[in-house]
Amino acid sequence: MSADFGRLLTAMITPFDMEGRVDYARAEKLAHDLIATGTDTLVVCGTTGESPTLTWDEEYQLFSVLKQAIAGKAKIIAGTGSNCTSEAIAATQKAAHLGLDGSLQVTPYYNKPPQDGLYAHFQAIAAASPELPIILYNVPGRTGCKLEPDTVAKLAEIPNIVAIKEATGDLDQASHIRSITPPEFTLYSGDDSLTLPLMAVGAKGVISVASHLVGRQLQTMMQSFAAGKITEATEIHLQLFPLFKALFLTSNPIPLKMALRLMGSDTGILRSPMVAGNADLEAKIKQVLQDVGLLSF
Repeated sequence: MSADFGRLLTAMITPFDMEGRVDYARAEKLAHDLIATGTDTLVVCGTTGESPTLTWDEEYQLFSVLKQAIAGKAKIIAGTGSNCTSEAIAATQKAAHLGLDGSLQVTPYYNKPPQDGLYAHFQAIAAASPELPIILYNVPGRTGCKLEPDTVAKLAEIPNIVAIKEATGDLDQASHIRSITPPEFTLYSGDDSLTLPLMAVGAKGVISVASHLVGRQLQTMMQSFAAGKITEATEIHLQLFPLFKALFLTSNPIPLKMALRLMGSDTGILRSPMVAGNADLEAKIKQVLQDVGLLSF
């Protein structure tokens, strides 16, 4: 199965109102803003979207609203992963029924299955929705569970498992995956700061947090690298590097929502147990935004 999600996929935040309800109208506006600044595909209800505190009904409503709102202007990937295989299957089937373009499947968290359990989990999800492209999500820092390269290669043989979001922070891991998977299996960086290094070992692009703020620059960086303009791409990477790191000074998406508010795009509160950042974090974020030219005061 072929699936082209582009180079810049945005792990979209979920806006809430001041009472903590999902703000669907603001989500529509944000989606349009992201597309206008270079996003090829929206990844909805991932960790950046505070998925652990969203109900399934809220997630389906968000998928439906955004599907109608963007009307083919970009693709939508649904975060429908779970540490319960049957729950992930049900959520993924509903996403497929809505006509979304793909599913992001995180490694099961907390229960930490072994590699054969991971294979069985993802294989069952793929088999239950064979028409829907699936992206594996390898983020052991969040889940305590790591997909090993050999397991990824075995999963890549399944027709509708088409890509991986590699967020281990390990270039050797990414290189190993790239070396033992077919060219049509797509590797995406799961960390903005590693996008350019991972492209050097065969990644196509990034599933990004920073694209909420610097989507155009990220697209230019990746397109420049792909065109052989390595110096230009490196300059952009180094210019944005402090921002990439600042957005993870504490748990994502706390710094991102703070940065958006400072730039005049208030996306509401965070849902508990996430909390708004303190004054020290705000000062650091504000300074970085000024340093990279996103704030002028």
